[in-house]
Amino acid sequence: MAKIITPLSDTQVKQAKPKEKEYTLADGNGLQLRVRPNGSKLWILKYSQPYTKKRTNLGLGKYPDVSLSKARSQREVARKLLADNIDPKDHRDEQTQQKKEAIENTFGVMANKWHQLKLTKVKEETANHAWRAVTKHVLPKLTNVPISTIKPKTIIALLTPIANKGNFETVNRLCRYINEVMRLAVAEGIIEVNYLSDVTKLFPAAKKTNMPTIKPERLPELMRAIREARITRITQCLALWQLHTMTRPIEAASAHWDDIDVDNCVWVIPAERMKMKKPHTIPLTEQTLSLLSTIKSMSDGKGYLFTNHRDPLKHANSQSVNVALKRMGFAGELVSHGLRALASTTLNEQGFDPDVIEAALAHVDKNEVRRAYNRAEYLERRRVLMCWWSEHIEQAQTERVIKLNKFKSIRMVGLNE
Repeated sequence: MAKIITPLSDTQVKQAKPKEKEYTLADGNGLQLRVRPNGSKLWILKYSQPYTKKRTNLGLGKYPDVSLSKARSQREVARKLLADNIDPKDHRDEQTQQKKEAIENTFGVMANKWHQLKLTKVKEETANHAWRAVTKHVLPKLTNVPISTIKPKTIIALLTPIANKGNFETVNRLCRYINEVMRLAVAEGIIEVNYLSDVTKLFPAAKKTNMPTIKPERLPELMRAIREARITRITQCLALWQLHTMTRPIEAASAHWDDIDVDNCVWVIPAERMKMKKPHTIPLTEQTLSLLSTIKSMSDGKGYLFTNHRDPLKHANSQSVNVALKRMGFAGELVSHGLRALASTTLNEQGFDPDVIEAALAHVDKNEVRRAYNRAEYLERRRVLMCWWSEHIEQAQTERVIKLNKFKSIRMVGLNE
């Protein structure tokens, strides 16, 4: 017959005195109070592990921190786990690890990992711009918050004040950045589900605005303004270089002499300096080669084409042309990035192949199927296009724009006759 164990009372537990050797008091169903010679009292649960049936112990805490009733409650929880073939010790270790990870894996920690990863995927300037936005609007509230506890209500409360100011573009960007951090946490196995994936739908979409630009017929006005503007010669050359090459402001400002191949009449921008992380080859025309000679006369022909006036080892500020355009009277009408739109509009009006124009602008086709079949750079066709565009700009400098037919004879450079 199984031995009948009389449950302990609070008084027995309280009055249990230490002895020369350690001893235990049983409460039944595996729960014991272990009394040590030094007077400490520990709750122990003896049980058989699932499947292996190996006898083992599980510590439930020290008395009086853990009372008799609390020890019994823990015993019942453990017995329910055992009934489902779950080892209570393994279960507790797993819970402890999850709590530890929750404390260590805060939104701030994951955001830092996201920023470092973003630096390897996009341009440094783009990654840092995103990081500044997160640092300003998100991290002050979420730095120390375990990422596993962040739910839509948290983000709604965080972004609503920004949305109430009408800054919907900022809200949409922050939603995108926050979701990128959450997806990284999912990928690392820190959380199983990203509950924030649809949070952006709760805020109005930002109105899409195109970069301010001017109509093609105003090109002579622009060229006259650049010629007569009270700006440095290097800024004037930068504006012309950006206009002729149809590059983005930062791509033009960070142009490097090592990337210029005069013999083959091309400028090859490395992938790391391109927005889409793909190298871009730009045919150089007679006009851009002439402009290069002017630029070289103002420098040692090493390092950057356009150096920073404060630090010659750094490239010119990508906003220099923007500032210059405002001084020329184009504020609100034209920005430096809008020079690309001006070129695109003009070339499309002239009937050039849209695919060739997009290639010249280093745009990536959003249609995956088209992108797969349009991998060709159209280099020679772009050379024709670039020559036409440079001649068009040159004619605008003389206050007249003649709509040349692109099929007419065009002076070519770098090609065998």
